[in-house]
Parts: sequence; C-alpha cells; structure tokens
Amino acid sequence: MTDEGADIFVITGTTAVGKTETALRWAETHNAEIVSCDSTNVYRGMDIGTAKPTLAERSRVVHHGIDLVEPSEKFSVGDYLAFAVPCVADILARGKRVLVTGGSGFYLKAFYAPVTDEIEVPESVRARVEALFAQGNDCAVNALRELNPDGAPGFDWQNPRRVVRALERCLASGKTIAELLAEMNARVSPFAAYKVRTVLLARDKEELSRRIALRVDQMLEQGLIEEVRGLARERGLRPDTPAGNAIGYRETLEWLANGEAGGIPALAEKIALSTRRLAAKQRKWFRTQIPVDCVIDL
Repeated sequence: MTDEGADIFVITGTTAVGKTETALRWAETHNAEIVSCDSTNVYRGMDIGTAKPTLAERSRVVHHGIDLVEPSEKFSVGDYLAFAVPCVADILARGKRVLVTGGSGFYLKAFYAPVTDEIEVPESVRARVEALFAQGNDCAVNALRELNPDGAPGFDWQNPRRVVRALERCLASGKTIAELLAEMNARVSPFAAYKVRTVLLARDKEELSRRIALRVDQMLEQGLIEEVRGLARERGLRPDTPAGNAIGYRETLEWLANGEAGGIPALAEKIALSTRRLAAKQRKWFRTQIPVDCVIDL
C-alpha cells in the first residue's frame, strides 16, 4: 500500500485475522497515527474481551478512538463520526498519515459513504420502541414489518440494534426503510474530500478458526471473567446495553447468570462460536459493502 495521492489508509479484515500487528508495523514505517474503527474499543475498561491494543502497543504508535465512553453509555455511528471527522483532519494537519484499522461495519463504511441521517427521534418515540422491545424482539420486528409492507431487501432483521434504529426512524419520519435508504444514499460522505485506499487482510477459514480459539483461550487466561464481573459491578455493564451485547461479554454475562454451567470450557466454546459467526458475516460484508484496493493473504 503506497501513499500516491491518498489521504486516508485503511487496513481491515475479520476479527482475529491479524489487523493489530499489521497496522502497527505499517504505521511505524509510514509516520502514521491509527484511528480505531472498532465499536467495542470505545468502551473504557473493556480491554481483554475486545482485544484492545495494549498500552505497550499504543506506546509504539499513537492511537485514537479508544476509551471514549463508559460501558453503560450508548455510542452510535453518529457519535463515532463526530469524533473521527475532526480527528482525521487534525492528524493530517500535523503532517502525519492516517491509518484506519478495525472491522466494525457501519464505522468502517462511514469512510466511503454516508451512513447517518438528520432525523431527530423524539423521546416519545424512543420510549415507544423501548416498550415494544420490552415485550420481546419479535414484537418490535413485527411492528417494523408493518411499517414496511413491501419489505426491505438486505435489511438485517435479526440484528436488534438495527431493528431499534430502523423502527425509531420509520416512526419518527413516517417513511419506509427503502425511502430512508434512498435519502441516505443521496447524501455526501463526511470523508468525500479524501481519497481512501483500502487493504483487506485475509486468512484461510480453518486457520482463522484456530486463531479464534486461541484468542478466546488467551482472553480467559488473562482474566476475561474477572473483567466482566468488575464491569458489571462497578461500571454498569448489562446484557441489555450495546456494550453488554458485545461478543465475549454477552456470553460471559449469560454464563455467570446461569451459575457458570458447563464450566470454563463451555464458556470458551460459546464465545468461539459467536466469534466464528461474526467472522463469517464480516467476510460477506467486506465483499459487498466497501471498495477494496488490495487483498493480502496472511
């Protein structure tokens, strides 16, 4: 990846593919600072389960976008953009290169296309949506389907956070998902003034599964369970929050609530299974949602 005419560089790939070390080496070589594009790295105290860059790694290269909010707080793609847009401008103004690294879908897509709208969701609508979800995820999904009788091709109906966001905006605007998407696509990306060069890291599926299993074992050895206990007790980590629904934290919270059934091996397998499923979704997403200049097989 060279810097001919490019303003923003991106190194991305599935979870556990090896982005951290690759990004560090590139940034060290090319006088760059790293902008995290990971929706879990923004939470303070969530270090082990997110595979957050260590203090030693952050001492090698300046990192941005880490430890921005408490686990009890919500952090949206709009919040990420409010942080990332001036951050990128500041790095470039200081004569440094920008390296974006991570694999969180909408955060990453924001560097190529518009991903937010200007719809203001009243508190009354938020309360209505919360009440629907309190009756179960299916209740909220059915309400959203009623507002979209012609369907919504490509929409992830199984993702609670997407359902919440879509239902809030459909109710607040009186428009369908398709209409909202058309309006979104007509907007200009906040990074439209920059060239973005993207490298996608890839690994053999079996090798990636091995790395995922190894990472999960290392997280548990490093104290993931104790981290989750502490976050739940002291910093408001709950299963019904975006932070508490993150892979590793969701499974550990459930395992603790169920009396640690099956012991640590059962917990490890559950986290690994969720991570493999995420990696599979990411592989499909990278093929269709962002322009990739180069694929590197590790």
